Amino acid sequence: ASVPLVVPEINGHLCAGSRLIANPNCTTAIAAVALWPLHQQFGINKLIMSTYQAASGAGNPGMEELENQAKDYVHGNALETKVFPYPLLFNVIPQIDSFQENGYTREEMKVAWETRKIFGDESLAVSCTAVRIPTLRAHAEAITIETCLPVTPDGARAVLSAAPGVRLVDVPEKQHYPMPFHASAQYDVDVGRIRSSLIFGQNGLDMFVCGDQLLRGAALNAVLIAQAALSKTPIPAPSRK
Repeated sequence: ASVPLVVPEINGHLCAGSRLIANPNCTTAIAAVALWPLHQQFGINKLIMSTYQAASGAGNPGMEELENQAKDYVHGNALETKVFPYPLLFNVIPQIDSFQENGYTREEMKVAWETRKIFGDESLAVSCTAVRIPTLRAHAEAITIETCLPVTPDGARAVLSAAPGVRLVDVPEKQHYPMPFHASAQYDVDVGRIRSSLIFGQNGLDMFVCGDQLLRGAALNAVLIAQAALSKTPIPAPSRK
């Protein structure tokens, strides 16, 4: 509990004086970068997330298995499974990591546990369904939030367009929205499909988020942590607006 779990844009101030710093789960990190600016401005009471996670979340063996299944399918061969419990090609698998006693998987619970810790808000209600999909790289997340203060899509866009680590991709009439195809090998988290929630009304938003989990969710975040830890200029602690 004493080891800080850090996404530098959010709680980089915790790096100062810490000899041991934890890198969060990649799924959590991607969502946190997109949600933190909204949490600061409007407050988030509830977070509901469905994830669409690439094969590379299981490492290089996961990517190789998906690629090999594509080749085997073309040649009419049986699809071999070693990394995933079922063929991932032309399929989705609604299990990532082991199931817990409450029916959620460990991956889903990590999103809840880690988001609360990174945000420093144990009252935040979080529910997640994590699904493996047949893409090679970059995770996607469909997110619904309930906010403390009223929020409009335009208000959210204004906040996100100025947020570090976020790229606003939200022109649906031109078919501009986040996709793994465009988020792969990118540093920023793409956010779009922003709209008022039909469930939570003026105090809610729906959105779609994509981020390269190998960069933003892992390697890049680790580099930013190292930079924050070595910086001679302390990062100020965030404050709710």
